[in-house]
Amino acid sequence: MHKTVYLCFSVLVLSALTGCRRAKGPDEYAGSSSCRECHESFYQKWESSHHGKAMQPVTAEMVARDLTPMVKPLSIGDATYSVDLQKRVVVETLKNGKKASYPILHAMGGKNVFYFLTQLDKGRLQVLPVAYHVADRSWYHTAGSMLRHFHIDGDAPLEWRDPMLTFNTACFSCHVSQLEKNYDPKQERYRTVWREPGISCETCHGPAESHNRACRALPEGETPTNLFLKSWRAFTPDQINSACSTCHAKMIPLTPSFIPGETYFDHYDLVTLEDRDFSADGRDLGENYTFTLWLLNPCAKKSNLNCVTCHTSSGRYRFAKEYTNDVNAACSSCHADKAKDIKAHSRHAPDGKAGACVACHMPMTSFAAMRRSDHSQRPPCPEAAMRYGATSACIICHDKKEEAWAAQKIRTWFPDDVRRKKMLRIGELMDPARKRDWKTLPDMLAYLREPASETEPVVCASLIRLFRDCPDASLWPVVRLCTTHPSPLVRSAAAGTLAGNLRDSDSVAALCRALVDPVRVVRIQAVQSLAAFPRTALDAQTLDALAKAEKELLAMLAVRPDDWASHYNLGNYLMARGDRSGAMASYKTSMKLRSDTVMPFVNASILASQMGNIQEAIGYLRQASKHYPDHGAVHLNLGLALGETGDFEGAERALRTAMKDPVCAAQAAFNCAVLVGRRNSRDAAELIRFALERDPVNPRYQEALRYYEAR
Repeated sequence: MHKTVYLCFSVLVLSALTGCRRAKGPDEYAGSSSCRECHESFYQKWESSHHGKAMQPVTAEMVARDLTPMVKPLSIGDATYSVDLQKRVVVETLKNGKKASYPILHAMGGKNVFYFLTQLDKGRLQVLPVAYHVADRSWYHTAGSMLRHFHIDGDAPLEWRDPMLTFNTACFSCHVSQLEKNYDPKQERYRTVWREPGISCETCHGPAESHNRACRALPEGETPTNLFLKSWRAFTPDQINSACSTCHAKMIPLTPSFIPGETYFDHYDLVTLEDRDFSADGRDLGENYTFTLWLLNPCAKKSNLNCVTCHTSSGRYRFAKEYTNDVNAACSSCHADKAKDIKAHSRHAPDGKAGACVACHMPMTSFAAMRRSDHSQRPPCPEAAMRYGATSACIICHDKKEEAWAAQKIRTWFPDDVRRKKMLRIGELMDPARKRDWKTLPDMLAYLREPASETEPVVCASLIRLFRDCPDASLWPVVRLCTTHPSPLVRSAAAGTLAGNLRDSDSVAALCRALVDPVRVVRIQAVQSLAAFPRTALDAQTLDALAKAEKELLAMLAVRPDDWASHYNLGNYLMARGDRSGAMASYKTSMKLRSDTVMPFVNASILASQMGNIQEAIGYLRQASKHYPDHGAVHLNLGLALGETGDFEGAERALRTAMKDPVCAAQAAFNCAVLVGRRNSRDAAELIRFALERDPVNPRYQEALRYYEAR
């Protein structure tokens, strides 16, 4: 049997918002209350803002002011939950009548919802199973509202004690200030503390103690030459957007801290349209992933538009009279021609909801009981919505109509709209790439060859990341070209994908150049891609750059020691470096932290097999299949492992299951053909044809087909 292993080797994209905004030197923090001495009016605005109240203790005063009693207990799974506001507890009642009470200690949010935290074992702060809807003044099932929008995974709500709902590891950094997680991996215990709840003044302006000392040392009314603070007035639009996007994005942290004014991609990697939380045409499907969409914003590209153009430093909307013409003041400074005749521009009356620019360009959607605006600010495209699953602004208002009706209206009103064609093109490129359908690969590569000014860095990065599953070698020259792209997001994506082409000297040379890229995210991707490349083939200068980049990579993987993905990716790196024992230890830690994830089990099985422990390998794969019974990588590797033991019937069964997964269908079919060919050359040839349909240029498959057809 021909053994082709499927190795899950990539930096895992996390769904949690994981920004870390703690600055260095905790003793330099004075607390937001110290700002009040000189900035009373700003302090009052901040204290009552959603930033200021992003986290707050649940006190009797807060309960009386913000909450109403639960009318009827909620039935969730095998238990019911009631809320006793007087005692500030959530009461869990199991089917057998057993009860448990969980104190309500902290509240997160408050703009749309309140999530509540309680203390569990080993210092875990856990999101309670019931949440409060602010507008409706009602209680609802927390995890039940968070079901995804994929419609293919048989989603079920998380059990409320799941690690994904643990504050310390998931949502910590965007709700409190100057947090110290203090996780002890040996004891699996948290001793988490923070300087103050909410997003403090110092989160955005830096530690204030030196500022306070300098101001107090001067006569009243004088201002020090050096303010010892981060002044946003001196920031570029990119610096402003970066500071806000540490929370308002789906990202992976690269460092333990971010200070406003620094470069975003020195501290974070950004999730893009390869992820199913976005539609193929680049619409946010409801989550708070603003920055990815912002990078698609045509206004942001062509002007100095930034977050504080429309929002105050405390997060308030500057144009508060939503859905009146007052809101258009945010747009009219640049679009005065359109503001003069709104009806001619929008085909809607200028008064009322439809006359507001944001109604069409920033439609509001809801997910998990929270309302958010589309910050890509692109015009409605119901045609794309029909194809790729998002909801257009048209149908949000005209909810009795269908997208086809709206699409016809748009085509009639704007028959030659370049923007609509551009949005459709994005979907036409991204949709097949996400489905691993490479028939349109020439179009994808043509897009990447276009001038950077004509393309979207988000789309480019998304395509390049998806190319990791593409077997066509024609992509490599284009991917190498993208390592010189102006956007660090694109350069890092290209560096990550080139891991699949280390036999090519030009690709290795491109990765070596990326090791000294000015932006950290590119360097980290480059060193990770070069993990399996022999060090002896590199010169001294490159080795020095590689060593420095490796330190950055290992530091990144240590940022979240309580995160299974960090250990999984460390295992991948060590495995590629030839450190089998270190890799296996990392995989085991990853599996311990999260026993229902597939990738650590698959890669641990591959490693166990390489070390001669085939039964151990099969055991890991069987464990993974319990949680993911149809996962292609699991069944591909299970089939290979069972084949090694002589269980050819079980191997064939597993490989045929793997053939249903487009990512590894070709490999599974090829290996299945090797098995089947022992008894039936015709069936084997048919399997090879199946593989060639998905990978038509693979020489091994072509040779195998000739062999079986000749028998």
